[in-house]
Amino acid sequence: MLDPHKFRQDFPILDQRLGPSRDRKLVYLDNAATTQKPLSVIEAITHYYRESNSNVHRGIHTLGERATALYEDARNKVRSFIMARHSHEIIFTRGTTESINLVASSLTRLFQPGDEIVLTEMEHHSNMVPWFLAAERQNLVIRIWHVEDDGQLDIGKLNDLLGPKTRLLALTWMSNVLGTINPIKKITQIAHDKGVNVLVDGAQGVPHLPTDVQDLDVDFLAFSGHKMCGPMGIGVLYGKEDLLDRMPPYQGGGEMIRTVRLDGFEPNVLPYKFEAGTPNVEGAVGLGVAVDYLRSIGLENIHAHDELLVQKTLEGLKALPSVRVLGPKSGRGGLAAFSAGSLHAHDVAAYLDRFGVAVRAGHHCAHPLAKRFGVVSTVRASYYFYNTLEEVDQFLETLGRALDDL
Repeated sequence: MLDPHKFRQDFPILDQRLGPSRDRKLVYLDNAATTQKPLSVIEAITHYYRESNSNVHRGIHTLGERATALYEDARNKVRSFIMARHSHEIIFTRGTTESINLVASSLTRLFQPGDEIVLTEMEHHSNMVPWFLAAERQNLVIRIWHVEDDGQLDIGKLNDLLGPKTRLLALTWMSNVLGTINPIKKITQIAHDKGVNVLVDGAQGVPHLPTDVQDLDVDFLAFSGHKMCGPMGIGVLYGKEDLLDRMPPYQGGGEMIRTVRLDGFEPNVLPYKFEAGTPNVEGAVGLGVAVDYLRSIGLENIHAHDELLVQKTLEGLKALPSVRVLGPKSGRGGLAAFSAGSLHAHDVAAYLDRFGVAVRAGHHCAHPLAKRFGVVSTVRASYYFYNTLEEVDQFLETLGRALDDL
């Protein structure tokens, strides 16, 4: 088991006092929204701007060559991190949302009217709305894989959902509300047996679980840097080479072309075909360093620590009156979303904030899931490797007072 205290010194933001009197130590439990950044990432971005700032790929000068090397080195680090076969299967985007929009815009142009896309009821809006837009634009059909009462998907129902016109199954690896970890490898095998491609929203999964895209055999994987100790504004789309080759460009502009004529253009090779315009070089640099940092800890260790913290949290929540936790009782990721009787989630979160405890409150960009479980909003505590058992105790103690006082 990892020792979270060993890593906290790398995160200066955690060492501060909050509350009305500035006497409450920060307990940051909003990691599913964004994680904090270690000094190594912050310093790498600063060093890039101090020493190597330049546009990439086309500058025939020292700074351009430095920036290009850093940018492509980050791509290769990501390739290794998720065990992709080729670095050109790694597309840099602004985050999970843009990665999914890229596939929804580009891949579906290969579909025919009446083709079907299967989504799950537990998806973040970022893995729903782009498909709704594509369906409206191209007369596609959306089918929904509903969530069971225990917050999990019934694998036995998948075969009936995947029909002869199904072209894609898009689902989350880990629910940002339920904490459910879907068995992606098994699901992908079933889909591929039906000739259906699979896109996985890995925003919550990749930062917490060992990832091997070749073993999982997913066709697309989307994730964000800022949820894994990297900067905001940088993300990744992994796609299998044959699919990316067939897909038309997502955006037009510089870098994504090989040649331009007055009557058209020829797109660039992968991955640049999908990276139009000046990229987020400093974001890629920071993400590469974040990948190094996480690998030094070990994703197996991070997941085990998540399980330790969330199980302690679930036991504590179970003892509190009127608290209802959504999602499975075990085998889940490091987060817990719950309602507290008639109390509004925002009131609970505001009370906790007065005592330095930072949690998320709302529908968590999952309106259909909230409706499925009959809640307007929930409070969510979400963990990472720098959170401690003492912080879980402080959260539960403060929550207990909130339930008494509100």
